[in-house]
Amino acid sequence: MRATPLGLSAILTGLLLLTACGDQRPGSSRRSDSPACGPTLSSQATGSQSASGAASQKSDDAASRQPSGEETGGVSITDPGGGSHGCAVFRVTNREAEPFTYTITFKLRSGSGAAPELRTRNVPYVQPGRAVTGTVDLGSDLPEASAWSGIEIMKVRSVPVDEAPVEGGPCPSSGLRLYADRGDAAMGLRVVTLHLENCGTRTYRLDGYPRVSPLGEDHKVIDTVRVLRDGSSVAMSTGADGPPRPLALEPGDRAYAGLVWRNTVLSGTPVNAPYVRAWAKPGAHPVMVTPELDLGTTAKLAVGPWKKGA
Repeated sequence: MRATPLGLSAILTGLLLLTACGDQRPGSSRRSDSPACGPTLSSQATGSQSASGAASQKSDDAASRQPSGEETGGVSITDPGGGSHGCAVFRVTNREAEPFTYTITFKLRSGSGAAPELRTRNVPYVQPGRAVTGTVDLGSDLPEASAWSGIEIMKVRSVPVDEAPVEGGPCPSSGLRLYADRGDAAMGLRVVTLHLENCGTRTYRLDGYPRVSPLGEDHKVIDTVRVLRDGSSVAMSTGADGPPRPLALEPGDRAYAGLVWRNTVLSGTPVNAPYVRAWAKPGAHPVMVTPELDLGTTAKLAVGPWKKGA
């Protein structure tokens, strides 16, 4: 797939944000910048921007140099850091056939018994067959957790650059922004909302349900999941029920649709689908969101109709 103009804009924005060694802590606005961390993702791996605006990568060829250490989702820790070093070094290898964007969650274990801390690093663009490196700041806001006994990769999520959801920034060439929120969970019931914004210049018409396809860790379709229409097929009063109605989204208008499931585990093997490929309607450009579907042994996902609103 070829990256859209929005994709390239988002990529370059992400690269600018990564020009300092540091990371964004979940739930915190603090960015930790430390020259002691050494080369950053952008300076070490991406090189300079070409005349066309695409980011070039001064990176290892994945076929000739493999990352050291155990890989999780294409990511490995090549230097756990610590001491005066102050940073851990990781490598992301894209073994797919198209550019991918990565979100990596690291867990820092404390040697003093303090609760682990999480670090999230975003790698906005990795070319196919290439590897880039980045750093994770090992500093802490908590004095009692200043000494870390180790770092591990907790979770890796990756989506094709051409299908990456974007909430803000320049409007995609499709004229639509489609993304998912973090959802709500109560007593085993899960609800995640798909949001659609018409950021283009023309009226966009909807009449029905978004099309969704649950995907596994390997980005392949999980065909054992039953996709049902109307949230009430799983639970009542979720806001994802009711009949579909024709909608006309004028520029600036928004719509939403709910994904509803239960994580009930009875007999059998639980089904987990971290990704969902979503289409606003048949023929629309797909977007890959990450609702982290933990479907238990129900293997059912209900999709609500599009409704106008935020």
